[in-house]
Amino acid sequence: MRSFQLLNLIGLVALGLSLRSASGALAGTNELPLAVKAADPRTYLANLSASLQANWPANHTVQLVCHGHSVPAGYFKTPVVDTFNAYPHLLHRGLKERFPHAVINVIVTAIGGEASESGAQRFERDVLALRPEVVTIDYSLNDRGLGLARAEAAWRSMITNATAHGVKVILLTPTPDLAAKLDDPNDPLNQHAEQVRRLARELGVGLVDSLAAFQRAAGAGHPLPELMSQGNHPNRAGHELVAAELLKWWPLLADSTPTDGQNPKSEVRKEPPSSQHLEEGPSKPPASRPAAPRRLRILGFGLSSHFALLRHDHRH
Repeated sequence: MRSFQLLNLIGLVALGLSLRSASGALAGTNELPLAVKAADPRTYLANLSASLQANWPANHTVQLVCHGHSVPAGYFKTPVVDTFNAYPHLLHRGLKERFPHAVINVIVTAIGGEASESGAQRFERDVLALRPEVVTIDYSLNDRGLGLARAEAAWRSMITNATAHGVKVILLTPTPDLAAKLDDPNDPLNQHAEQVRRLARELGVGLVDSLAAFQRAAGAGHPLPELMSQGNHPNRAGHELVAAELLKWWPLLADSTPTDGQNPKSEVRKEPPSSQHLEEGPSKPPASRPAAPRRLRILGFGLSSHFALLRHDHRH
């Protein structure tokens, strides 16, 4: 009789443990991030875009950080670093043309040759310490050496750390590598690109699909080698593709300058065509610039002579 009671007790305990385990599993399922759409370029940075249209003294300095490897660091044909033709600088110029009254700093924390694990380790020290409002992350070219699982853990760490501090995040899929087989979905470059797209959807952050932009350009008659400075680094034309995709996340808003205490509107205003795309009618000669004051001309000559001397000394 006692043996029968003991067996019943053991059975009840086992049943209770299994039910507890099942309920825990269900609760864990509810806590997993849902597969939602990535953030919408028209609204994700709308409030920031509105503040960038504010006039002094209602405006404020905006910090934007570009984190990643050699591509955002500006490496073209190694070892040349062509900073002013790389997408962080092109983005900076584009933002200043769009928001002429804004004070914007675009800071590059990228390191050539780095993968996302190392970038995640220094994320708080080198990125969040700058108190940015937006961070871009671009590591997939080099993450092929880490593998998908390790790369995902590092990207998740950076994304969740940034969003926990109220920082907006834009993820970038990789720019091409001419050695990759882009028509093969199992190629590591394509796999990492797809993982970045999935992370953007799951975590609701921004996405710039650089790889897709290059593929569209190739389909439009621009062979990939014409967009590259070397096998795995874009040239100026390639960086322009990335910068153009990034600029889509900063919409120009109508009547949104928050100078009167009202909530900014979110109506997107169509931008006027760039002058470089206007081809109708004869081109006007450039307006003549007024002559610089004599003092400035002398100063300019002095600086030119100074740099010439520096170059002369360097050669010797």
